[in-house]
Amino acid sequence: MCVLPIAGGMGEVAAYFDLDGTLLDASSEKTLTAHLLKKQPWRILITTPAWTLRLLIGLLSGKSFYDAARNRGHFTLAKWQTLEDYSNILVKSKLATKIPEEAKERIEWHRQQGHRLVLVTATVAPMAEAMAKELAMDTVYGCGPGNRDGIISGSEKGWSVPRRKGKAPIVQKDAEENSHDLAQCWAYGNTMADSWFMRICGNPCAVNAESALLKMANEQDWQNFSWRI
Repeated sequence: MCVLPIAGGMGEVAAYFDLDGTLLDASSEKTLTAHLLKKQPWRILITTPAWTLRLLIGLLSGKSFYDAARNRGHFTLAKWQTLEDYSNILVKSKLATKIPEEAKERIEWHRQQGHRLVLVTATVAPMAEAMAKELAMDTVYGCGPGNRDGIISGSEKGWSVPRRKGKAPIVQKDAEENSHDLAQCWAYGNTMADSWFMRICGNPCAVNAESALLKMANEQDWQNFSWRI
């Protein structure tokens, strides 16, 4: 599991945030992928068939199209260090400007309440960690293995994957380890994929919600926010 302790946090309450589409009015991983391809255009000859093959394998193994399509074939043979370097550059040069003011204000509100700030995202770990530093999160959970030396095979085997239902056990474990009462904790997400961890927290908030999540939020009387650049 990829956990980055950035700052201390006390108390029984945490605020758990999704990243892309929630705190960030952009796709952090697509931005990283596009930058990597721009710097190494030859990669398209490797990554396109690698991604397609993993998509087909995922579908044949019974995965939903959503999960199968979110394989990491597009990072095949990329160096972890390269992803870390590019992520740090992109956050400072481009993505920091895509954080809505309302998102910053909400984070600050939680900080003033003494709440612990936790980023839980399906974004690849180097980018998740770079964004967490920019947002001054206390902890971040991103996609990746514990040991990130060498190159990426394109497989997620052995990775922590906070995606869809996978976010819920990560939030539960984090709450247990930090003595948080989930009934008092906050959760922010923008899609139905986030609803799995949102619904186990006492204060779920839909942000820039897609239609299905917006419907659920209205039915469940969840708070609803619009944070856009």
